[in-house]
Amino acid sequence: MSKPSTHHDEPGESPIQHARDWSGPDDPGNPRNFPLWKRVYSTFAVSFLAFVTTFAASIYSPGSAEVQREFGVSEEVAVLPLCLYNAGLAAGPIIGAPLSETAGRKVVTLVTPPLFALFTLGAGFSQNAASLIVCRFFAGVFAAPAVGNASATITDYTAGRYRAISMAFYYSIPTFGAMLGPLIGGFAAQGKGWRWTQWTTIFFIVAFYIPTLFTNETYKKAVLRKRAKQLDIEGPPQPTRSLAQSVHHFATNLLFRPINMLLTEPIVTLVCLYNSFLFGLMYTFVVASPWVYEYYYGFGPAAQNLSFLGLILGTAVAPIPLIAIDHFIYQPRWRSYRASNPDDERFPPEHRLYPALFASFALPAFLFAFAWSAEERLHWIVPIAFQFCVNLSSLLIYASANLYMMDSYGPLYGASAASAAMLSRYVLSTVFPLFSLQMFRALGVGWATSLLAFCTLAMAPIPWLFWRCGERLRSKGKFETSN
Repeated sequence: MSKPSTHHDEPGESPIQHARDWSGPDDPGNPRNFPLWKRVYSTFAVSFLAFVTTFAASIYSPGSAEVQREFGVSEEVAVLPLCLYNAGLAAGPIIGAPLSETAGRKVVTLVTPPLFALFTLGAGFSQNAASLIVCRFFAGVFAAPAVGNASATITDYTAGRYRAISMAFYYSIPTFGAMLGPLIGGFAAQGKGWRWTQWTTIFFIVAFYIPTLFTNETYKKAVLRKRAKQLDIEGPPQPTRSLAQSVHHFATNLLFRPINMLLTEPIVTLVCLYNSFLFGLMYTFVVASPWVYEYYYGFGPAAQNLSFLGLILGTAVAPIPLIAIDHFIYQPRWRSYRASNPDDERFPPEHRLYPALFASFALPAFLFAFAWSAEERLHWIVPIAFQFCVNLSSLLIYASANLYMMDSYGPLYGASAASAAMLSRYVLSTVFPLFSLQMFRALGVGWATSLLAFCTLAMAPIPWLFWRCGERLRSKGKFETSN
């Protein structure tokens, strides 16, 4: 039986409410009521930890040729540590999500990065290809929770209306990591050898792990459990599942339901198809871009590394148009809609699609421009400028499509839809590096990139389909779409 609480409540308010739910909209324990500086700090802290996960994936790429020579393996085997790391990212949420449910988000942040660092250290000390591949896979498994945890933490901090601002940085920062990895990895591999691509990663893990130590728990049940313990009163219902049962439960929610949605929900199917291809496109450039500038422009190793600057800058500036569109287009329309409609009537999620409507057709145009400017050997700055535009367009599509899907399915099934997206994009990013370089060598940059451009052109109508038929697609879905 709980002891009486010494906490002073408002008249007529039961003290037990303080530990079973927020005491009201202004509850100071609610992460959305934290001071602005704390929310901004925590958003960047968890986003930069997610940055390390993609940085660690791509930093290996410049060292694969040396791995091939040192271990006497084929080119395909030498690229497997990159591919299997991404496979680990696809599998990792099965560990991170149950841990988050039973112990809270902060525990996930505290526990998984050291294991990520440990397996990265093992990869750096590997004496054969098999041990390198295994260590890279498990590094990916323990890196993955940082990605899902960052998204969940930002959602805890941000009301749905304002989510585009924080998510603009969240979507851009990890992608920035994937582009920065080959630049730093190239210099590390040339100066110190491929093992330093892994040890450099450890420095980044430590550097971005430390700021997360000073963030607060944001998972509602964990915050309320702590409050109940402090006040010595009854807290929120504790889950009756064991850890093994939680793993089974989340395997169902993170695999079976997402796969079901991936196969049966048109919105999820099309968003995952589009965004997964964009993720595969990103890793195609990670693997093939150095070859393009070596073969067509005679770039040496250092210049090949710097060829990623266009892709890096395209990622870095992506939050600017995303935030501008949200501020000048989305928010005014939201206010106008709220002024003339009941509060319980949902603002159509199709309004999240403004960035993608333009970028969906800009992307194939920029891919064609990159393809043939490089094939015709125009000045090297021209294809680099078009790569800047390619990455910028990709992120505009990727961010707005994800926000559209989150708003479409709401909190009830939005997490499963996000899991379907995460699973599909990392599966494709596992596969694309296996054939990308061979395709560019066989077809040349012109036709290889044009093939990718034709694929994006075929998918360009998807955001417009959502814009015109989104409400009809949602009404035909098997899963409830709700606020």
